[in-house]
Amino acid sequence: MQTDQDLFAEGLATYQRVVSENLMSHREVYATLRDVLVKEAPPQFIFLDVACGAATASAGALAGTDIGRYIGIDISRPSLAVAEEVLKVLPCPVELRCQDFVEAINQWSEPVDVIWIGMSLHHLLTDEKLATMRRIGEILHRDGLFLIWEPTRLEGEDRAGWMNRFLSLRSSWSAVSDDQFAAFDIHNRASDYPETAADWAGLGHTAGFSRADELYTMANRMGRVYRYRH
Repeated sequence: MQTDQDLFAEGLATYQRVVSENLMSHREVYATLRDVLVKEAPPQFIFLDVACGAATASAGALAGTDIGRYIGIDISRPSLAVAEEVLKVLPCPVELRCQDFVEAINQWSEPVDVIWIGMSLHHLLTDEKLATMRRIGEILHRDGLFLIWEPTRLEGEDRAGWMNRFLSLRSSWSAVSDDQFAAFDIHNRASDYPETAADWAGLGHTAGFSRADELYTMANRMGRVYRYRH
């Protein structure tokens, strides 16, 4: 019988393999995030990392930037324990909160300069996404940045089509085992609700953002990075 710690270690090891092999374009995605932060974020910006997980990629993107404070939210205490060590590279105060991100956003009171959500907003249904994005618009500084990296359906593609397109990637995911790949597929079918690019832009506008820009498309076209501004 595996313990919770064993299961976490196994899942983290699989995720780290996916990152190291760049199967989900982490390098390009977080290089895009870093570029935006260097060029557009205000001095000593407050960075809110929503559903931060172990924060490994975020720490790499933020190192060397003019960050003034880092706040990470995640529901997994083991992930936050890893993040606590990983984020020691940052030259700023680091605060980690163990909480459901929707609940945390709804309760938020202090203004933030930059809000980043990497591969988590899509777990919500469309109306829930809109409500969360609207609330984010309320806590973001007027000249702040809201960036997301999320699964994106092709125009005319339904949810099942996106799921099946993921299955077609099996040959290019040879770095993970069949069981590990199947676990990703099971997770996708149980929890993922990707939108089209037009929908992601439309949600931003409806939530009150005047600009919704697509910054990067993954090579396999499974997901994209978007930037929203007031």
